[in-house]
Amino acid sequence: MRAGWPALRVAAEPPPSADVVVIGGGIVGAATAFFARRAGLRVVLLEKRPALCTLTTPASTGAFRLQFDNAEEIGLVREGIDLFDHFADVAELPGYDLRIRKPGYLFCARSEVGAQHQRHFVEALHGWGVADVELLSGDEARYRFPYLSPDIIQARFRAGDGWLDPKRLTIGYARASRATMCLDTPAIGFEIRDGRVTGVQTPRGTIACDHAVVATGPFAAPVAALAGCALDLRPTIRHKLIIPELPALPMDSPMTIDEETAAHWRPVLAGCYALWTEPGTPPGEPLDNVPTSVDFAFGLLDPRSPRSLARLSPIWESVWEDGNLYWVLQAGQYTYTADHRPLLGPSGVPGLVLNVGYSGHGIMASAGGSRLVVDAMLGRLAAEANPFRPDRTMVERPLDIL
Repeated sequence: MRAGWPALRVAAEPPPSADVVVIGGGIVGAATAFFARRAGLRVVLLEKRPALCTLTTPASTGAFRLQFDNAEEIGLVREGIDLFDHFADVAELPGYDLRIRKPGYLFCARSEVGAQHQRHFVEALHGWGVADVELLSGDEARYRFPYLSPDIIQARFRAGDGWLDPKRLTIGYARASRATMCLDTPAIGFEIRDGRVTGVQTPRGTIACDHAVVATGPFAAPVAALAGCALDLRPTIRHKLIIPELPALPMDSPMTIDEETAAHWRPVLAGCYALWTEPGTPPGEPLDNVPTSVDFAFGLLDPRSPRSLARLSPIWESVWEDGNLYWVLQAGQYTYTADHRPLLGPSGVPGLVLNVGYSGHGIMASAGGSRLVVDAMLGRLAAEANPFRPDRTMVERPLDIL
């Protein structure tokens, strides 16, 4: 630990009381603790595992972008990127490095349908204030990114998009929060008096509190149910292919995405992460151990696959033909809501607050979402001014595959 950085305050036993108990030690729980502390609250953070940030957060790619299909989520992510850029100063952690890189997000269209979608989307983004998104012809895209396939006819690109190290961000939030951390300590129930949550029960005693925030990712619905709060949340398995070494891939390439299938990669280590979101994967129960499927890897790597990365670049066809590639699979769960927007703020049970349902966007929206949750919890944000309030009218919408 660098001198001047506060240590994680791990307690042997839970304290008897706190202003707010945050349940969940991933990035969203740690961000909630960080913003609660900035609001002057005494915070206890509960994590059922022996360490923070070991379930969903480290299975992510750590990416962030402003190329969203609605202004409200753009606002959340924009707030987060601003914090990431100044994290060491804001968190009072001198020299703390989130390993931010901004090579951009490059969406590549291979069909006229995809190109038309791009044109409409870029026009909408400009209207929402994301004026630095570019529309490139196929030749312009290949001039700037020579590894691209000749099949690409158009691309949209924003240079300010990128990625960071999600584990370092989570631990940075946790250090700066100065919260009391209780590891190996699940929430097993709630103390409720006169219809209001007044404490969180653990195997080692009850912590009295004014507010309890559920930030447990795929486990949010069963935890909220302990207080009588029913949530429509849909944990869904998502994979990440990790290729530690791939010399043929330019390490300065942007996140490169197939507009039609959303298959994509981004550089990491001396290789890359590669992903694809299967819109037909059914939701299931929350899992502590998420299984992987080798079919996911072959779907990205085999040039015969309709979602092959070889459709984006001939590099991938050569890699497949060589047969020398080493790779491993990792899986986690996205937690979808019906409209694929998070549930942020007080629930229908007084004293119980939700910071859940980010539908795969928890890294990039953790700052803006958690700040909003704390403001709503403390009455600083009126319910009608919160587009993500949990009691909003839900409109089922098609899956955003990235």
